[in-house]
Amino acid sequence: MQSLTRLWEHLEEGFIAFLLAAMTLVTFVYVALNNIYTLFYSLSDQWAVSSDFFAGIGDHLMGYAQAMTWSVALTKALFGWLIFFGISYGVRTAGHLGVDALVKKTSKPVQRILAMLACACCLAYAGLFLVASYKWVSALFVAGIGAEDLDRYGVKVAYITVIVPLGFALVFARYLEILYRIWTHRQTGLGLADEAAEASKLANPNEEPH
Repeated sequence: MQSLTRLWEHLEEGFIAFLLAAMTLVTFVYVALNNIYTLFYSLSDQWAVSSDFFAGIGDHLMGYAQAMTWSVALTKALFGWLIFFGISYGVRTAGHLGVDALVKKTSKPVQRILAMLACACCLAYAGLFLVASYKWVSALFVAGIGAEDLDRYGVKVAYITVIVPLGFALVFARYLEILYRIWTHRQTGLGLADEAAEASKLANPNEEPH
């Protein structure tokens, strides 16, 4: 079971890295093409002997740049996937900030009860949006609406938005895991990031934790 968990965590991190790399690459190529072809047009104006050669290269590059109108839509889609996939990743890695100054002033048993209540609220929230988004995406599959600037490649809106119920399902699974860990006394709180503690640790690196 632990090996499967580690495998999933590596796949999760690898997929997030792939989304970031793809967004960066597409944006870089699009911006580069839109700026490079003007350089060749300038060279064409300055070098009369090679005017046709440089102008031809500029025309080809401008054509590629104009054909990449899909890049903005693809970047938006990848960013949406990154957001909803990253929500559950943030839950696992304690990346979400928590405001629990008052909770930490209570005793451990009270903290545990409050954590289970908070976890139940998170499960209810994720479950509600999971069901609602599933119905929404199902309707989009039936409608078969093409994605803006991506429909020429057969990409439908439903293919992009399927990450919404998938993301909430992952969040639901993560909070179920946290609830189980709290119930079995292997965890006290939700495991949220403590920004104040991190700042204090950076300011006083030699200070021993309490």
